[in-house]
Amino acid sequence: MQKQQAPYRADVVGSFLRPESIKAARQRFSRGEISAQQLRAVEDEAIRRVVEQQCACGLQVVTDGEFRRAWWHFDFFDGLQGVERYDAQQGIQFNGVQTKAHGVRVTGKLGFGDHPMLEDFRYLQSVSGEAQPKMTIPSPSVLHFRGGRQDIDADVYPQLEDYFNDLATTWRDAIHAFYAAGCRYLQLDDTVWAYLCAEEQRQQIRQRGDDPDALARTYAKVINQALADKPADMTIGLHVCRGNFRSTWIASGGYEPVAEVLFGTVNVDAFFLEYDNDRSGDFAPLRFVRPGHQQVVLGLVTTKDGELEDAEGVKARLREAARYVAEDQLCLSPQCGFASTEEGNALTEAQQWGKVKLITDIARQVW
Repeated sequence: MQKQQAPYRADVVGSFLRPESIKAARQRFSRGEISAQQLRAVEDEAIRRVVEQQCACGLQVVTDGEFRRAWWHFDFFDGLQGVERYDAQQGIQFNGVQTKAHGVRVTGKLGFGDHPMLEDFRYLQSVSGEAQPKMTIPSPSVLHFRGGRQDIDADVYPQLEDYFNDLATTWRDAIHAFYAAGCRYLQLDDTVWAYLCAEEQRQQIRQRGDDPDALARTYAKVINQALADKPADMTIGLHVCRGNFRSTWIASGGYEPVAEVLFGTVNVDAFFLEYDNDRSGDFAPLRFVRPGHQQVVLGLVTTKDGELEDAEGVKARLREAARYVAEDQLCLSPQCGFASTEEGNALTEAQQWGKVKLITDIARQVW
């Protein structure tokens, strides 16, 4: 497979199952038996190893597996100015499973300063060799959506318009800070667009006094403001996730309710889209993807279980998607990360790497 540019024909969403070394070190750290520096040394070695494993599978892009994080989003929010984590009454409800009870609220002016994940990226880059290091962070819409108005201090932001402007500026500053740290491939992880596709979630949005279609337009505007002056040699992707916690999910429904706004107006370079089962709908919404402008990375290989997909079946689905968007604009990836939280999904590491290898093999055959 010839050298490509980001996004890659065979790509990854970001997280990998945490190795036992990290799980044990984290427990020891929580008991006060090792220092933060000692924990980081364990993480460093595990990240170096997971980069080697990704390259061994044939990937040209690598992540740090999100090994330093407990959550795909909260750990990033913790490093922002004006954001405070709190213990919620209950965790986020997945399909029969509940997460640890945490929430975030905005208690001061939003801002992006000397965020610890900048150093996390620098380490990843230092061990990436010839592969391209990709950084993953939550999308700005995620910070607003879960709590909405009630989790934004009205004394700090009496007008939501000011909040959304600062939200966009904070992510704009994050993009430029990661660029200055050497990052040329950044992924925004976003569960909100999938929620806006699910009728049950849309009804909950209405019940709290918001209009789901208006929110879609607002989030598109915020993301575009954040991207307005991104460096030309930086690739930014958007991963639309239906929820991923211990192999469970939240949202169901095809992309049609948001397709025109999302694919037609959001100015990212690539969309990472979950298409691993019937809950994801058909490929028809891809007709709104702008020709020649953006790549579509199809998540046709599930991270929810260890059963290996049939390669010919995956190729057939790629051909089906090509009815709506040019084959040259398509790429292939897992549907999500393998461990969006430190608990991880219900499969083994061997099954995880089998799926990554399947993706690179299929991409080599198709492209």
